[in-house]
Amino acid sequence: MTRNDNDQSSEVIVGLIPSGPRRLFGTVVLYALGGLLLYLVVTQPPEGLHLVFLLIILGAASIYGGYRMWDVTGHMIELTEQELRLSDGRVIFRMEDVHKVDRSFFAFKPSNGFLVTLKVAYPKAWAPGLWWRLGKRVGVGGLTSGAEGKMMADTLAAMIAARDGLVDLDSLR
Repeated sequence: MTRNDNDQSSEVIVGLIPSGPRRLFGTVVLYALGGLLLYLVVTQPPEGLHLVFLLIILGAASIYGGYRMWDVTGHMIELTEQELRLSDGRVIFRMEDVHKVDRSFFAFKPSNGFLVTLKVAYPKAWAPGLWWRLGKRVGVGGLTSGAEGKMMADTLAAMIAARDGLVDLDSLR
């Protein structure tokens, strides 16, 4: 899904982007894990061939995860009146599909982030360190700032409450 550039309501209300040090640390950790697993296979291979293949697969997956993390965390998550999207135009979800926003302690959410429950299921997607989507659930956060994630979650919750007629945003201004 990509954004509609002709949409007049595509003004970004809140943006969420990982800081450089968090982005670098997360990527380096995944690369280091992958390198360590592959180094272990070369220097001290386990006795079973199946364990060698397991370590190779896990090492390669960690290195690929580091590459994907570096790639996707270079984009900002943008909240507009119509959608939550990445700065490259990929749509995470549309606002009319949002059922609720959950920042509670026991929510299955990313670190420094929040969980969004949707009314309809979207295809599975994952951007390591930034967001994930599994059916009707979307987790936003990870390598992002906790304060920025809280601000985006609160803004999104206020927009949903206004949409559902629970609060009048014009009276709050």
